[in-house]
Amino acid sequence: MYEHGMIAPVVALVIWSLIMLIWLYATRIPAMSKAKLKPGQATKAAMEALPSANVANNYNHLMEQPTLFYALCFALQFLDQANDINIGLAWLYVVIRVVHSLLQATVNFIPIRFLIFVLGSLVLMALAFHAAIAVGMIDTSWMH
Repeated sequence: MYEHGMIAPVVALVIWSLIMLIWLYATRIPAMSKAKLKPGQATKAAMEALPSANVANNYNHLMEQPTLFYALCFALQFLDQANDINIGLAWLYVVIRVVHSLLQATVNFIPIRFLIFVLGSLVLMALAFHAAIAVGMIDTSWMH
């Protein structure tokens, strides 16, 4: 799991995003058909009223914050910082995003979902901090 550095967690999150896309199509198309909504003609309010709205919203969320994750993982890999701590943080972020997706797409309990989102954000901050150290943006000489 750690042998491919920061790349394996990136691939895993991409695969998870594609699974959510399949889930979106599998729920949205039948819901639109049942509601007699035509693609491109349905209002935003009508689309949000569909039972598939939470899955669609989650898929959109997977196209937002995780872009920072992808950039940080590639940066850390290219900076030769694919150490156990960063790889572990990357896998932790993937697990957090999967849990966030499952929660949002099913019960969508906002207080817990927000907490999970904050945890993911903290993991991203740790990865960004490590990348900033690696490129010399943060002086760590005081630590020695």
